[in-house]
Amino acid sequence: MADRKNQADLTATEKRNFVDAVLELKRSGRYDEFITTHNAFITSDTDNGERTGHRSPSFLPWHRRFLLQFEEALQSVDSSVMLPYWDWTVDRSPNSSLWADTFLGGDGRSGDGRVTAGPFAFGGGNWPLNIRVDGRNFLRRSLGVGVRDLPTRAQVDAVLAMPVYDAAPWNSGSDGFRNAVEGWRGPNLHNRVHVWVGGQMTSGASPNDPVFWLHHCFIDKLWADWQSRHPDSGYLPTSRVRNVVSLRDTMKPWNDVTPEDMLDHTQFYTYA
Repeated sequence: MADRKNQADLTATEKRNFVDAVLELKRSGRYDEFITTHNAFITSDTDNGERTGHRSPSFLPWHRRFLLQFEEALQSVDSSVMLPYWDWTVDRSPNSSLWADTFLGGDGRSGDGRVTAGPFAFGGGNWPLNIRVDGRNFLRRSLGVGVRDLPTRAQVDAVLAMPVYDAAPWNSGSDGFRNAVEGWRGPNLHNRVHVWVGGQMTSGASPNDPVFWLHHCFIDKLWADWQSRHPDSGYLPTSRVRNVVSLRDTMKPWNDVTPEDMLDHTQFYTYA
């Protein structure tokens, strides 16, 4: 069983292999398929009104499946590559290692937010934005502008201590761990990080920025940590609720995967 590592613990070779695999998926057109899928489910609504990817209990299992599918795509390019995670409670600065020019590249320039250095800078010719939410075809970031501070470890621990996964009305107004980690209630974890990065990370096309995968990998790790701390508190709801994905309902767009299928991450990977 392979480990997903903290990006700060990756070797130079592991970082280069990850970047090279991401760039190859981009060249082949497969990367943009992931952006299209996420953008289609950002509002958490399908044709029948069912909430799936966001603002709903299935936020965590939906993204666990989404990350796993992306990781499998990376491994089709290089079997050694695993998704790394970004622990933003520790790496809290624009000077942190993940923003190095040899890894994800750094902040955007003043004015238009355009990232000008690193493998995903538009000037390098390897990262044109084909799935856009505005007219700009270059990667943008504005680190620490939309919100000044990233979540702290104390705030994460407070959310991990919550004993119940989710509760009615099963949306952005719910109490429980899922809504607190997603960021609509409580200290605002997941959502705040998107805003802190800025640029495309504030849109439905957020996978345009490769940091999306490292951020959501950490969110997935937090869910794994919560599951370990609360073994008797599982996914809710377990019975059918209108417009909500319950434990054994299939999740779109896959139609053959349920939240129950995603509960045990160790069948796919472990965290270092």
